[in-house]
Amino acid sequence: MLFNSVSFAIFLPGVFILYWFVLNKNLKLQNILLLVASYFFYACWDWRFMFLLIFSTLLDYFTGIKMSETEKPGKRKFWFWLSVSINLGFLAVFKYYNFFAGSFSEAISNLGFYVSPWTLKVILPVGISFYTFHGLSYVIDIYKKRINAERNIVDYALFVSFFPLLVAGPIERATHLLPQVKRKRIFDYTLGVDGLRQILWGLFKKAVIADQCSVYANTIFANSHIYSGSTLVLGALFFTFQIYCDFSGYSDIALGVAKLFGIELLRNFAFPYFSRDIAEFWRRWHISLSSWFRDYLYIPLGGSKGGTWEKVRNTFIIFLVSGFWHGANWTFIAWGFLNALFIMPSILFNTNRNNLEIVAKGKSLPTLKEFLNMLLTFSLVVFAWIFFRASSLSDATNYISRIFSGSLFTIPQFDANRLEVLETMILILIFLVIEWNGRENQYAIAKLGKLKSRGYRLAFYFSIILLIFLFMGREQQFIYFQF
Repeated sequence: MLFNSVSFAIFLPGVFILYWFVLNKNLKLQNILLLVASYFFYACWDWRFMFLLIFSTLLDYFTGIKMSETEKPGKRKFWFWLSVSINLGFLAVFKYYNFFAGSFSEAISNLGFYVSPWTLKVILPVGISFYTFHGLSYVIDIYKKRINAERNIVDYALFVSFFPLLVAGPIERATHLLPQVKRKRIFDYTLGVDGLRQILWGLFKKAVIADQCSVYANTIFANSHIYSGSTLVLGALFFTFQIYCDFSGYSDIALGVAKLFGIELLRNFAFPYFSRDIAEFWRRWHISLSSWFRDYLYIPLGGSKGGTWEKVRNTFIIFLVSGFWHGANWTFIAWGFLNALFIMPSILFNTNRNNLEIVAKGKSLPTLKEFLNMLLTFSLVVFAWIFFRASSLSDATNYISRIFSGSLFTIPQFDANRLEVLETMILILIFLVIEWNGRENQYAIAKLGKLKSRGYRLAFYFSIILLIFLFMGREQQFIYFQF
């Protein structure tokens, strides 16, 4: 079931009505309803993988209790590593086994031997990377004695599988979400309206920007060998806005839906394309994953407290692992490696925390220096996205080599209607203006409801809804479902 589908448009109001108008006086029944709704939501994709989700949930639930019941370091370590090993084992089998088998076969063949590896004929369970990381953070926090084990199985299962975040995040922490699950919730009209506004903006990002950009990005990347360098640059730009609007659009919808049920999820994006350096970009892009790797990998490795070698090592480890988390392909590892290179100067010269506030805060326009820094950072990000989007390393390098050719200075080629391409580019420009004007808020149109002119607000909402209906064609899956 997709957020941008008719089925979800029926599912959400039904759950909302039962939650607030039938079960509003009973927190336990509300949580059971949300858990059943979450499992139904997931089963609509493929009911067979429900068993994997439930097994992972029960595993972490029981191992968490076992760790809390003993103070013996050996037993605590046993239950901890049992949970971590099985969770990572499932992830390795479903997501990475075929990659390692294929890579091993290729390496052996280069030595003159032929092997035909056994591969798994299964599809990747949607959301497995996300709910696995929910569980891992929970058992790690218990093992480190940061939290106590949750005894209520319904509450814990809801923390893991709450349907707005189940398949593509944000990646929640037990310290943030579990207390909200256990606390009685009273309907907040202001929060509900804010949630609807955020859902609207997320749908706009997905249907109007991301899905339109995907048409041209997919065509150009699939046929990069026939296009000019200028067209390939345009293809990379289309993908840059596609992946941002697709993923941040999903996150906006997820956060907005959660607000309708009185729950606030972790923020996942903070206008990353307005960053002035790569370090700032990574503080603003996929925040829940970046902070997860920071807290559970980077800091335990020593973070930036050691010498130069330790800083370099830890930075490359976290970015390579982050790249590999996204998918079983060398292109993602190359993407992570590039970002590690890009951030290295700020790590070595301790400038990685120079830009903590949003750019040009309280001002209409950035300074020339800020603008040039944003342009440079954005260009580096676009370049790295080519590896992320390409099917293979050779495709990525060929794509880049064709960009840096004489055809870079020609007029871009279009197979599609030129007016349609121009229309999409105008929509991107309008989108950037709205994002820039709202960059100091939690999301771009967050303060729209505070405008005094009711007519202006309604006109804006109507325009957004009209654009969504005009551009929403067939239901297109969100990019991060594959991760």
